[in-house]
Order: sequence, then structure tokens, then C-alpha cells
Amino acid sequence: MNAQSEAEFREFYSNRWHRLLRTAYLLTGDHGRAEELLQSAMMRAYRHWRRIERTDAPEVYVRRIMVNLSITWWRRRRVPEVLTGSVPEYGGADGQAAHAQRDELARAVRKLPPRMRAVLVLRYFEDLSEADTAHALGCSVGTVKSQSHAAIRHLRTLLGPEVPGGAEGTDPVSTLIPRQPATGRSTP
Repeated sequence: MNAQSEAEFREFYSNRWHRLLRTAYLLTGDHGRAEELLQSAMMRAYRHWRRIERTDAPEVYVRRIMVNLSITWWRRRRVPEVLTGSVPEYGGADGQAAHAQRDELARAVRKLPPRMRAVLVLRYFEDLSEADTAHALGCSVGTVKSQSHAAIRHLRTLLGPEVPGGAEGTDPVSTLIPRQPATGRSTP
């Protein structure tokens, strides 16, 4: 990229950052995720800036990138349908109770030490295998297993025996973090 194109991109970046950040926040609902989304979109726009500036609509192009990245992120994290042998007798879960449950878990996870939190996030929310989690954190698989076990035990202590707004005696951790097979092998 030549110096003039670089200067034009910097001007675009500084003039449109806040406006595009608001759009990113509306797409994600999270300030940190919105900043990541916008930074990723801006990096892609920077790589293709010569092509973008000719269309006279760089903001539209960056917004389209953000929408596409947001959809990709959402698709990777959505929960697949699970077929059951029988239809449940209740109409469905209470949305407010589920929200309260997720909020309670999120607050409890933030109270964990950074290493335990990283293991939980990579292992259960990013759905990495034990080996991939160990590789990402630069530790052994055994460390991932022990940190995961300790984190879940700590979460159960923090959250107590009930799910907020849920059925009494329901374990909130196993409701939100699926149990792994007892084989001891990492699951892909």
C-alpha cells in the first residue's frame, strides 16, 4: 500500500471508528466482542483498501464484513438440535430463568482464577479438545484435566445447589457445562 492510500485508510479509521463500533455492539451485544469484531473487519478492509476506496463506500464494505464475521461467529457457537425418543411434557424453558442462570454462571466464572477460567472457556465454550486446550495454553493435558475439574468443583461451590429461577436441586454447572465422557480421552 502506498503512502497516500495508507493516509486515507488512517483518516477513514479515525473518522468512522465510533460509528462502526456502535454497529458492532448492536450485532454482538457485548462491548469486548464488538471491539474484536470491528478490529477484524478493519484488518480485512486494510488488506483490500485499494479495491474498496474505488467504490466510494468503504463504510458499507466494512459493515458487510462485520455482518459476515458476526454470522460466522454465531454459526460456530450455536447449539445443534438433539433428537429425543419422546416429546417433553412441558411447553419449554422459561427464557427469563435461562437468562438468570447464564448471568449467574458468567459472574461465577469471572470469580475463577485466570488459568481455570481459560481452561473452562477453551474447553467448554470454545469446544476445544483437551489436547487442543493444552496446546493453546502451553501446558500438559493432565494440567487441563486437573484445572477443569477444579474449576467445575469451584463453580459448584460458588453457585450452590440451585439454579436461579430453575427447579430446586438442579445443578447449574452441569446444566450449562456438559459432562464429558468418563473414558479419560479428549473429545474432539
